[in-house]
Amino acid sequence: MASMRRIAVLTGGGDAPGMNPAIRAVVRTAAAAGVEVYGIRQAYTGLLAGDFERLTSRDVSGIIGRGGTILQTARNLEFKTVQGQKRGLRRLNEHGIDGLVVIGGDGSLRGALALHELGFPVVGVPGTIDNDIWGTNMAVGTDTALNTILDAIDKLRDTAASHERCFLLEVMGRNCGYLALMGGILGGAEFVMIPEHPTTLEEIGKVLENAYMRGKSHAMGVIAEGATPKIHEVAEYLSQHEVGFEVRITVLGHVVRGGSPGAFDRLLATRLGVKAVELLLAGESGIMVGLHGREIGTVSLEDATTKQRAVSEEYISMAEILAK
Repeated sequence: MASMRRIAVLTGGGDAPGMNPAIRAVVRTAAAAGVEVYGIRQAYTGLLAGDFERLTSRDVSGIIGRGGTILQTARNLEFKTVQGQKRGLRRLNEHGIDGLVVIGGDGSLRGALALHELGFPVVGVPGTIDNDIWGTNMAVGTDTALNTILDAIDKLRDTAASHERCFLLEVMGRNCGYLALMGGILGGAEFVMIPEHPTTLEEIGKVLENAYMRGKSHAMGVIAEGATPKIHEVAEYLSQHEVGFEVRITVLGHVVRGGSPGAFDRLLATRLGVKAVELLLAGESGIMVGLHGREIGTVSLEDATTKQRAVSEEYISMAEILAK
């Protein structure tokens, strides 16, 4: 194929700490190869609107430590249709774009696959705090989000111990409980609730009552937002059944998405961004770069968007054992 003279980059889906370092890596790697880079604002919404902006090495100076994404992000229903995808391809061709790097989660990568299937060169980079993308050990943003959760757990534990309370902490995770599960294990929670592993109110009540009877001065439960029953149902049940602890609720919400990316995410995002450009310029398409052990490898976008990354049963068992 002809050599690429101009590529584009977009960030889609929910923002994740580390997207900016990934953008920076894409721009500077391409620039070093003599290739122009254009940023597409607000993901596929900006693609359909033709919202393209030239990015130089200077334009991405100083963004490696910034959370969120300088390109912004949005979800777009029109791009899910064949007509929308063809219009997106037309916009890329109108701007003389030869290849595209898509940084985002499952929905963004499905959009990347659609463009690839229309014959346009695309390489994906997994960026999501949920760590639910198949084909990579870790996605960009997950580690920083997890450290934000651990910071909250540590602070809540201080006040929980002071008042002999049980704190219920809700974290993001509509369909995937990775953050709640790992946060519970690493934060020493008495119980964890995730969408993939249903728990009854009676089971939770027994866990906390036993903890109180064993002399624990406080307790902690980490609950994914998509888990059932919901956090307010848990709080109401525990208050009615007098398990020994006063119950308080904290919902972290979008706090988990924000903040400066940590060292791990800066390095992971940089490595993935560099590799994505190298592969794109080498003529590769329809693939996603990911962390395989300690190395950066690839999987097909089709596999990345159709295969399910399951929560480890080993971690679920570990959370139960370590909470005793």
